[in-house]
Amino acid sequence: MVTKNMEMAINQQLNDEFFSSYLYLSMAAYFESVGLMGFANWMHIQAKEENMHAMKFYKYISERGGRIKLHQIEAPKTDWESPADVFNEVIEHEKKITKSINELINLALDEKDHATNIFLQWFITEQIEEEANVNDVINQLKLMANAPGGLFIIDRELAQRVFVPPVDAKA
Repeated sequence: MVTKNMEMAINQQLNDEFFSSYLYLSMAAYFESVGLMGFANWMHIQAKEENMHAMKFYKYISERGGRIKLHQIEAPKTDWESPADVFNEVIEHEKKITKSINELINLALDEKDHATNIFLQWFITEQIEEEANVNDVINQLKLMANAPGGLFIIDRELAQRVFVPPVDAKA
C-alpha cells in the first residue's frame, strides 16, 4: 500500500507527464506549421513516450492501492522563434522532470517505501537518455547554425525516429 504522501506526489508526477506529452504535441504542431516534418515527427514520438510514462505512474498508483487523481492540464506554449529555441525549452523541461523524479525518490527513501524507490529507478535511467537525446539535437543545431541547408539535413534525420515502447513498459 502506498502512503498518502507518496500517492499525492506520484499523482502530481503523473499529471506532469501528461503535461509533457501535451507540450511536445504543441511543439510538433509548431514544427508542422513551419514545414519541418522531421522535427514534428521527433516531437510526436516524444509525446507518445511521455504519455507512456504517465500511464506507468497511473498503473503503479492503482497497483499499490492508491487513488488516481487527474488534474487540469495547463495549456502549453504554442510559438517559438526557431528550432533551437524549441529544443532549448525541451532540455529545460526535461531537467525539471529529472528534478521532480529525484524528489520522488527522496520522498520514497524518507518514507522507507522501497517498492516505489525501485519503481522510480527506471525513470532515472530514462531521464538520462531523454536529456542525452535532446542534447544531441541541440549540438547538431549548433554545428549546423552557419551551414545553409543544415536544418533540412537534421530534419531528414529526425524524420527517421520511431516509437519503440520498452519491453518492460506496463502501460
